[in-house]
Amino acid sequence: MSQSTAVIDLHAGRARLGVAPAIGGSIAHYRWVDGERTLDWLRPAADADIAAGTADRLACFPLVPFSNRIRAGRFTFGGRAIQLPLNRWPQPHAVHGHGWQAAWNVVERAEDGLAIEYLHPAGAWPFTYLARQVFALDDAELRVTLAIENRGGETMPVGVGLHPYFPRTPRCRLSAQVAAMWATDAEVMPTTLVDADPNLATGLPVAATVLDNGFTGWQRHAVIDWPERRAALALDADSPLGFLVVYSPAGENFFCAEPVSHCTDAFNLAAQGRTDTGMLTLAPGASLETAVRFRPRAG
Repeated sequence: MSQSTAVIDLHAGRARLGVAPAIGGSIAHYRWVDGERTLDWLRPAADADIAAGTADRLACFPLVPFSNRIRAGRFTFGGRAIQLPLNRWPQPHAVHGHGWQAAWNVVERAEDGLAIEYLHPAGAWPFTYLARQVFALDDAELRVTLAIENRGGETMPVGVGLHPYFPRTPRCRLSAQVAAMWATDAEVMPTTLVDADPNLATGLPVAATVLDNGFTGWQRHAVIDWPERRAALALDADSPLGFLVVYSPAGENFFCAEPVSHCTDAFNLAAQGRTDTGMLTLAPGASLETAVRFRPRAG
């Protein structure tokens, strides 16, 4: 699949957005083209990444109907034991839900906007749902609205979020107000709540920090600064996206700051009696909608 056939290009003033509906409903690029200067606000996908057809090589993908990992792909809900496929070998867990590995259908399109949908029939995940993304672009902001509707006949557990990849430069910093961090085991599964790195409140140097952790009590606002680019981006999320996952792997040119509605393995933790996981439920016919706004600025 070539980039020209896989990516739908939107534009508004200096803003450019590429969306790849068939590749997990993902964003391929989000940038400003301002005279001779081009600023990529998300890690841009190259032609080879588009050809590979996997969402985790692109700029951002949706998390639906759950985010992050479910331990061993197993959980119990409503008295039913559910076993999900392990979808990211060699990880021994179910990861990031379904939307990022599915093709989405275009339902509305304009020069500066796009709406896409994904209908998931009941199967190993025994709940039918419809997911929808709406991309709205203007010269100063990208707004991504993510919704999910329970199309089945019984209540389903649910979680949503976005998984954006940001450029990691040597002086880049991430700032966000959070309450605590989930420490993890060797399989990056949550173990206990601990104090968060205080640098996150004032500016975490992501190039010098290795993290793959979820943070609770996020105030739904974060700022990414790239001093060497004379640029910054504000990341703002609506309720119920009160958790932030920060993934900053060693030796890579990107990092992730993921607004999500629940902690890792929330379904199992909730079944164990925890009330702080962020797990939500949708009754038959009910829906949930939220949005994330990317607001760049450059000097």
